[in-house]
Amino acid sequence: MEKTFNHMAEAVARATGRPWAFAICVAAVVLWAVSGPVFHFSETWQLVINTGTTIVTFLMVFLIQNTQNRDGAAIQAKLDELIRSGEGKNAFIGIEHLTEAEVEKFRELCAQAKKRVPTN
Repeated sequence: MEKTFNHMAEAVARATGRPWAFAICVAAVVLWAVSGPVFHFSETWQLVINTGTTIVTFLMVFLIQNTQNRDGAAIQAKLDELIRSGEGKNAFIGIEHLTEAEVEKFRELCAQAKKRVPTN
């Protein structure tokens, strides 16, 4: 089930990030707005756009979060491998799991190290 969801989330995220998807949404809003006089700007007419956009937003939050989680984890794994195989200090591997204060200490160490390195 997880693989199916990941594939679906990726496909939806890719599709909704395209210009044509935005154009379709703009066209839907324009069509809704133009239909206002036909429906006498009724509460039902307003409810249509409110309900539609709320449902789409609610579902997109979960799809976007899934995509961000996977992308973030993949980037961290790649960075960890670069650190492990290169000149970086292995202490940096996995720091994304530390508290904000602990990560800030690593940032301060990096800033101090940068000051010690002469610039060209």
